[in-house]
Amino acid sequence: MSYAAPVKSMQYLLRHAVNIDQLYGYESHSDLSDDLVGDILIGASEFAASVLAPTNWPGDQSGSRLEDDKVFTAPGFRQAYKDYVEAGWQGIAMSEEAGGMGLPQLVATATNESFYAANMAFGLCPMLTASAMKAIEAHASEALKRIYIPKMVTGEWSGAMNLTEPQAGSDLGPVRTKASDNGDGTYAISGQKIFITWGDHDCADNIVHLVLARLPDAPEGSKGISLFLCPKRFVNDDGSLGDMNKVKCIGLEHKLGIHGSPTCVMEFDGATGWLIGEPNRGLACMFTMMNEARLFVGVQGVAIGERAYQAALAYARERVQGRTIGEQDTIIGHPDMRRMLMDMKAKLMGARAICMATAIASDIAAGHSDEKSAKAAHARDALLTPIAKAYGSDIGVEVSSTGVQVHGGMGFVEETGAAQHYRDSRIAAIYEGTNGIQAIDLVGRKLRRDGGQAMAALMADLTDIHAAAKAAQAGLKGDDADLLESCTAALEQGLSSLSEATEIILSADEAGALSGATPYLRLCGEVIGGALLVKSVVGGLAANDPLAGNMLKLTHYHTLAIMGQSRNHVAFLRQSANAVMGFPERDLADL
Repeated sequence: MSYAAPVKSMQYLLRHAVNIDQLYGYESHSDLSDDLVGDILIGASEFAASVLAPTNWPGDQSGSRLEDDKVFTAPGFRQAYKDYVEAGWQGIAMSEEAGGMGLPQLVATATNESFYAANMAFGLCPMLTASAMKAIEAHASEALKRIYIPKMVTGEWSGAMNLTEPQAGSDLGPVRTKASDNGDGTYAISGQKIFITWGDHDCADNIVHLVLARLPDAPEGSKGISLFLCPKRFVNDDGSLGDMNKVKCIGLEHKLGIHGSPTCVMEFDGATGWLIGEPNRGLACMFTMMNEARLFVGVQGVAIGERAYQAALAYARERVQGRTIGEQDTIIGHPDMRRMLMDMKAKLMGARAICMATAIASDIAAGHSDEKSAKAAHARDALLTPIAKAYGSDIGVEVSSTGVQVHGGMGFVEETGAAQHYRDSRIAAIYEGTNGIQAIDLVGRKLRRDGGQAMAALMADLTDIHAAAKAAQAGLKGDDADLLESCTAALEQGLSSLSEATEIILSADEAGALSGATPYLRLCGEVIGGALLVKSVVGGLAANDPLAGNMLKLTHYHTLAIMGQSRNHVAFLRQSANAVMGFPERDLADL
C-alpha cells in the first residue's frame, strides 16, 4: 500500500492547464519559479511517502481513543505530526509576515494532494488549521491575531471548526449553543457540538476552536449566529500556555471511514471565548474558513482517488487471471480492465485541473494589481469552488469504487487496502456542505444571482481554448492531428451543452433549477475539466513538452467517455422538475 505522488501530472497541469507562470510576475511571488515549485512538489511527495503513508493503514485499524476526557490518536500520528510541523508544511500558504512560506494557494493545492493521498485522516488536522487561520486573519482583532496565528502557522497549535449540532447540520439556523457576555471582553460559551473533526487530540499543544453560538438578544435563524474563538487552553500574557478552558470531548464517533481522524462530540460548559467579527455575523466570518476548506475537500477527493488508482494499477499488473489480449498475461491485458484504469486516470486528471483552476483564481484575486482583474478572479473563484468541492469528491468516490472492482474479490476484503480507500472517500461528498448543497449554491448564488455573468466570462475563456485547439490542429500530422481534431470536436459539443444547460437553469422556475442543480454541476465538472485538459494539450504541444503526447491520448479518452456525457445531462435538464417531482411522494415506497 505504498504511495508516490503523481508529480509529473501535477507539474504538467500547473504549467499548461492553469499557467502558473502568470503568478511569477506578482510582487508577492517574485522568487517563485518552475524549478522551485518542482522542488517543493518533490519534497512534499517524499514526505508523504516516507512519513505519512506508513501511518495510513495503522490509523484505519486502530483509530483514536477517548480516556479520561482526553483523545489519544492512532499509533504513529503524534510523531508524524511533529515531523510535519517541523518541516514547515503547515504555513505553506500563509504570508511571510505571519511566519508562513508565502506560497500561492495553487502550490498548496498540489502539495496537499500528496498529504491527503498518503493519509487522508491525518491531513484533515492541518487542513482545518489552515482554514481557521484564514478566518482569524480576516475577521479577528489584532490582539487575537498576535496571540494565535503565529503558533498556528508553525503547527504548534491546531484549529477546529465547531458548527454542527444534532438539530443544526446543513441548516445552521437552529444552532442552540449559547454565548453570554462576561462583561470583560470575553463570553461564556455553553452547548454541545457534534461531528467535530480533530476536536481534541494529543498532537498539538493547544487547539483553537472556532465556535458558532447565539447571543441572548440575537435574532432567530442564521442571522442571529455569532462566531467565537475558544481555546482548549488559555494563553498567558507571556505567550505560555495556562489552565484548561471548560471545553472537552465527551464522545468519539464510530465512522465508516477516516478512522484515524478523531470525530468528536464537544461540550462547552461555560467555556471562555472571544468574539470574532461582529455580533450576529458569525456565518459570514465562518464562510471565510469554509470556502477554503471546500476547495481542499475537492482536493481530498482527487487525492484518495489517486491513492485508489495507484493500488488498482499495481494489482492489475500483478494479478494473473483469464486469457488476455496482447503481450500482458496479467489482468491489465484485458481491454475492460484497461478501460476502467483509463476512466479512473482521466476523471482524476480533469478534477485535479478544476481544483488547480480554482486555486489560481484565488491567488489572482489576492495578488493582482488591477482591481478589475482581481474582482473578476474573485468571481471565478466563487463560481468554481462548489464545482471543485462536489465534482472532486464525487470523482473520488467513483474512482475508489472502481478501484475495488479492479481488485475483484480481493477488493472486498480489508487486506489489500482498496476497501479503506472506498470507505475514506465517502465522507468528502458529505462534509463541508453536502454535494447537493454545493449544487444549490452553484445554481442559486453563483449563477442565477448575477444573471450568469461569471459563467459567461468562464464560457468565453473556454471558447478561447476551443479556438486555440482548432488552430493547433494545423501544425500536426498523423495520429496526433486526428486525436486533437476529435478532442476539439468533442469540446465544441461540450461547450454547446454547457451553454444550453446554463440557459435552461437561468430561465427555470425554482423547482426546475433545484431539481436540475446536481446534474448541472456534474455537467460543469465534465466540460470544464475536459476543456482544461485540452488547453494543457495545446500548451504542452506548443512548448514541446515530452509529456504532451500522453496527455493528448488521455484527453482523447476524457472528451469521448467523460465530457461526452454532457448531452445526456441537457436532455434531463429540459424536464428535470417533472422527472424529479412528478412521481407522487406517497408512493415512493412502492407503486
